[in-house]
Amino acid sequence: MTKPTPLSGFPELLPAQRIAELAVIDHLRRTFELHGFASIETRIVETLDRLAKGGEIDKEIYVLRRLHADDDSSDSGLALHFDLTVPFARYVLENSGRLEFPFRRYQIQKAWRGERPQEGRFREFTQADVDIVARDELGLHYDVEVARVMAEALADLPLPPMTLQTNSRRLIEGFYRGLGVADPHLVISIMDKLDKAAAEVISRRLVDEAGLDDEQALLCLRLAEIRTRDTSFVEQVRALGVEHELLETGLTELAAVIDGCADVSSDRFRVEANLRIARGLDYYTGTVFEIYMEGHESLGSVGGGGRYDA
Repeated sequence: MTKPTPLSGFPELLPAQRIAELAVIDHLRRTFELHGFASIETRIVETLDRLAKGGEIDKEIYVLRRLHADDDSSDSGLALHFDLTVPFARYVLENSGRLEFPFRRYQIQKAWRGERPQEGRFREFTQADVDIVARDELGLHYDVEVARVMAEALADLPLPPMTLQTNSRRLIEGFYRGLGVADPHLVISIMDKLDKAAAEVISRRLVDEAGLDDEQALLCLRLAEIRTRDTSFVEQVRALGVEHELLETGLTELAAVIDGCADVSSDRFRVEANLRIARGLDYYTGTVFEIYMEGHESLGSVGGGGRYDA
C-alpha cells in the first residue's frame, strides 16, 4: 500500500500530544467555569453572506458543497467558520430571549482558515474564546475581568512567560482625529502592519494612501512607540500635544484596565499598555488585547481580542 501524503495545515496528533492538548483544554475549561462562564458549542457552518464581509479573511474561507450539488441545492452558500466570534454573535441574536445578560460564555472548538501553513499557523485549529455580552451597555469593569481571566488561565500553564499587551481603539482613533486625519480607520489598518514593515515604509503609506503630511505621520509613529507597564503612558501621550475628546476617553479607559490588572502581573505573566496594538478588524471599538509568548515572538500573537459595541 502506498504511504499517504500528509495534508499540510491539518495536524493529527500522536497520543502523547493529544494528552497534552486535552490537559491544556481541561485547565482552560476549569478556569473559565470557576469565573462563572458557561460552555456553549455552535454549528461548524455558517451562511457565506454572514462570514464574508469583503475583507482579507474572505480569501481564507472554506466553502461547503456536496460533490454533485447545483446552485439551488440546500447547502449552497454554506461555509466553515474561520473563528468563533461570528458564530457566537449569531447564536446570541437567535437565543437572546432565552439567555440571561450579562451572558458569560466560553467556547473551545475547531475552526478552519485557508491560509498558508507555517510555524504556529494551521488551516485547522482549536480556538478557545471567552466573552461577556450585555443587552444594553457593558461596563468597563468587564474589560478588566476578561483580562484577569485570561491572565489566570494562561499563567498556570507550563509554557514560557507571556505578555498581554493592551490598547484602546478609542485612544488611537481619538489621537488620529485630533491630528485632523480624514480617515482614521484607514490609518489604523496601515499602522496595524507596523510589526511586518519598517517604520519608513509605514510612514510613506500614511502619506501616500491616507493623505497625511510628514509631521502627522511622524506623530502616529511616535504614538506607536509608547509602551509601559503602568499608567505613565497617559502623560507620554499628552506630551505629544494632540487633543480630542475621544482620545481622553480612551486614555481613561486604558488606564483603568492597566490599574485593574496590576496585581495579576508576575514573572509568568505581564500586562502592559502597548500603543502599537490596533487589531486590524473593523468591529473593535474599545479595549483591544494581544498575547505574546516570550522566546517565540516569531509566532506573532498567540491570542487576542477586544471590545465590540454594536
